Amino acid sequence: MGLSSRARDGVGASPRRPDGTLKAAGEFAFSSDMWMEDMLWGMTLRSPHPHARIRSVDVSAALAVPGVHAVLTHEDVPGEKHYGLETRDQPVLAFGKVRYKGEPVAIAAADHPETARRALERVQVDYEVLEPVADARRAAFDPDCPPVHEQRVGSHPEHGTAANIVRHQPVRTGAFAGGAEVAELRGQAAAVVTGEYEVGMQDQAFLGPESGLAVPAPDGGVDLYIATQWLHVDQNQIAPCLGLDQDRVRMTLAGVGGAFGAREDLSMQIHACMLALRTGRPVKFVYNREESFFGHVHRHPATMRFEHGADAEGRLLYAVLEIVLDGGAYASTTGAVVGVASSLGAGPYEIPHVSIDAYGVYTTNPPCGAMRGFGAVQACFGYESQMDRLAAELDLHPVELRMRNAVGQGSRIATGQRIDMPLPMAEMLERARAMPLPAGRGELEGPADPRTLPGGVAGTSRGEGVVRGIGYGVGLKNLCFSETFDDYSTARVRLEVVGGEPAVLVHTAAAEVGQGLVTLQAQIARTELGVDRATIHPADTSVGSAGSSSASRQSYVTGGAVKSACEAVRARLFALARERGLVEPDHPEDGLALEGGTVVSARHGVLAPLADVLGEAAVEETRVFRHRPTRMLDPTTGQGDSHVQFGMCVHRAVVDVDVELGLVKVVALDAVQDVGRAMHPQQLLGQIQGGSAQGLGLALMEEVQVADSVIRNPSFTDYLIPTVLDTPPMRIEVLEHADPHAPYGLRGAGEPPTLSSTPAIVAAVRDATGRGLTHAPVRPEDIVGIGL
Repeated sequence: MGLSSRARDGVGASPRRPDGTLKAAGEFAFSSDMWMEDMLWGMTLRSPHPHARIRSVDVSAALAVPGVHAVLTHEDVPGEKHYGLETRDQPVLAFGKVRYKGEPVAIAAADHPETARRALERVQVDYEVLEPVADARRAAFDPDCPPVHEQRVGSHPEHGTAANIVRHQPVRTGAFAGGAEVAELRGQAAAVVTGEYEVGMQDQAFLGPESGLAVPAPDGGVDLYIATQWLHVDQNQIAPCLGLDQDRVRMTLAGVGGAFGAREDLSMQIHACMLALRTGRPVKFVYNREESFFGHVHRHPATMRFEHGADAEGRLLYAVLEIVLDGGAYASTTGAVVGVASSLGAGPYEIPHVSIDAYGVYTTNPPCGAMRGFGAVQACFGYESQMDRLAAELDLHPVELRMRNAVGQGSRIATGQRIDMPLPMAEMLERARAMPLPAGRGELEGPADPRTLPGGVAGTSRGEGVVRGIGYGVGLKNLCFSETFDDYSTARVRLEVVGGEPAVLVHTAAAEVGQGLVTLQAQIARTELGVDRATIHPADTSVGSAGSSSASRQSYVTGGAVKSACEAVRARLFALARERGLVEPDHPEDGLALEGGTVVSARHGVLAPLADVLGEAAVEETRVFRHRPTRMLDPTTGQGDSHVQFGMCVHRAVVDVDVELGLVKVVALDAVQDVGRAMHPQQLLGQIQGGSAQGLGLALMEEVQVADSVIRNPSFTDYLIPTVLDTPPMRIEVLEHADPHAPYGLRGAGEPPTLSSTPAIVAAVRDATGRGLTHAPVRPEDIVGIGL
């Protein structure tokens, strides 16, 4: 292996993002901006009912509308009629039954989107309306609850006819592994706290709506330009439904306007391809905002029942947890979300006796799937709320209680998996507590700036009833895919002379969804090959899969693939240099490196310019990178090394609460996070800030309101997300304790801040108000006590 190569703007630097200026100037081409001559517009007819039988569908009147080129139903699906990420249970177009409001029933292509919309209004669908299955706990535990999917009746004999359970994952350790009951342990505890907690349905709220352009190809296949998180898994689902071989569905990543998990599932991909193949013309889809709320998955809402016991010194003795996750109408990633929630449900604490039961269930509510934090967010709100209650019960500072029970390198989590990488939780907590606090209201001179008060510029508060509170939160998150998933990425790297200077081209299928992966791939290529000129090929399916841009995995897995391919290119360069007599044949390879566009050695300095080594040749290598293997959790005990890597963030929140009006202002949201290695420090801070802001939204304002399985607020007028006025200053400390198993020692950084920010903010509101606050987001009525 060569010496460490050096290049400008390599790993550890913060080069400017190539897409940054375009996005800031409003000139970046997103998927919704795509256009082709002779293009048609696609539109979707969606069910107005959350649960109903479909007796018949008549499209004849729609086809008669001038300008309409096709109206298709399930009868027109040319291949398999179902798709799905983990379970192929979701119909391309509904037939027999609809299971959520907004489910696609028919699609149309027309010369103008308004024409397509008017045509779909003429489609006659005869529905027999059924009672919704809206309550997740009833769906899980009531044997008389109607099944959402009739074919699953009896498929879970341990739950009788509770066929709505997608996955039940128990975890048992210590005395619970031997069948002990909780009553046996309660008597040993000096303090016991129980709590019931709810986490609402959160939307990913990306600003770029679902959109894409399908173009029929001369070979009978289709080219799809799409905003997605995972090109190859889309291709794997689309091709069978179109009745095509996979290589005849070619996909290219279009500009992505945010993702956060919701673009892992298909939306309009198959529909656009069906219409393009039927009409022989390009077809474009762009959802409006309301349709986007119906057209993608959301974060699983959760109901949780927790009990913890501790001794008089604050040492945790046992935990009994029940977590019910509402997966909605179709499975999506519910099974994997249950796996994360169960394995991390006890949090980053050493607890000798643990009993966890996590359930994911079908309902007729909107489908839920991947969102930043992926099951760990919901569990974190529960266990961190419990830690605060225990600390109060034992008269301990909340940081002190957490430190006495903190995991670290060598600890085992509830699944028995040992943490074999640095995880300095106690140090992170100390650092968070030691950060300077913002000035109190009494320390400020002059009248209060209304922007700093709860309620902001609306001026509803003058500061009379404002009370300050401080809260802490810490969360443990798995990074990369888990439970035996074959998690890998492919990279093709080409080095050649262009315009007289060496240039590297990196080609992967990894989706740039705003996280800065394009920049990082170039940094790695510069570092490994010692060149300044690095270009990233557009992501498409002509190269092997890179997996999903989710699970905080791309820096690890695609970064590892790019690094491996570059190392292979470097080895070939050294061999080529020897063949051409530019390097002595007996010169040891471990004495060579690439630096500044040259081959250098530690002893003799510059040996040859890369341009001379390459000449007219190009060196290209493709490599696949896999992380270490993982195991499925045991279906009975929940034991197993199911995860690759762990990440952690600690937050301290400071809030001002108007206790009379129920308004909250987050004054500070400070964080400490260990990232292993800061690959691009500026982008890293952006990831921590962004994750913290999404956690703030879940703490105080973001909730998809669902009543009788119907979304009541499918717009950014009624579904609120934090703005710049809601987002406080964030003091961030970044620690770098390298993970010896990861490329460059890095640790995925995007998700951990989303876990810990929510409970920290809610804890601060509790501190200010003295109220229990068991629901996220906290509502004004929860603070002022209306209806309590």
